[in-house]
Amino acid sequence: MKKENWIKNQLRDGKTVYPLWAAIGSATLAEAAVYAGWPVILIDNEHGTASLETTVRMVRAVESAGGHVIVRVPWNDHVYLKRILDLGVQSIMIPMISDKESAEEAVAACRYPPHGRRGYAAPIVRASGYGANSDYAKYAMDELLLIAQIEHVDAIENVSDIADVDGIDLLFIGPNDLAGSMNHFENMANSEVVGAFENIEKQVQASNKILGCFPIPDVSLLELQRRGHQFIAAQGDISLFMRAASEAARERDDSVIEKQ
Repeated sequence: MKKENWIKNQLRDGKTVYPLWAAIGSATLAEAAVYAGWPVILIDNEHGTASLETTVRMVRAVESAGGHVIVRVPWNDHVYLKRILDLGVQSIMIPMISDKESAEEAVAACRYPPHGRRGYAAPIVRASGYGANSDYAKYAMDELLLIAQIEHVDAIENVSDIADVDGIDLLFIGPNDLAGSMNHFENMANSEVVGAFENIEKQVQASNKILGCFPIPDVSLLELQRRGHQFIAAQGDISLFMRAASEAARERDDSVIEKQ
């Protein structure tokens, strides 16, 4: 029985997906976020704290609340990709895809032979319901959503080639690392970085692949949508917590001052 990828279907239908970035590694907060109105949770295994064991707990928590999961893996590593797929994750983001070869390697790592080189353990992994879904291996490739992060200056001239790789569904611009690789660290508003961002946008739009990004300064979410972005990661769990905690601290201090 084929398990459809809800996120992939949303994107195919032309809808915009806004994932909540989950870096804290808390299954409880990920579950709560779904109930709070964030149906797509992106679990960050690159910079976040979640181990594989924590990640599968987060996946279960999100799915139990009716949500859907993406995992950003630490690197384009076929061993790690295999393990994330075996957990039942259907949507995967891979950092630092800078050329056609690395894109092809990512796809091959996620597909069973003869289309790739993913190791076979289908009858015993969570992805197949521990063997209950005997057709899992037959349909796994169809429902996979692979997101290639374009986040280095070396990738700019290769964007069209990356987009041409069968199996890469979405190209996601990472402006912070892009700026750093262009000697404009922590300066996404630099004109050279903005120009590179727009260059990547145009190349992806000229392909048949989906475009996504982290927002850049002074560009609204609506404007990003108008520019063709269907996958926009604008919020994260730690930043939401820090804003709420800071506001609560200010309210506390204001209340104490008023009473003195």
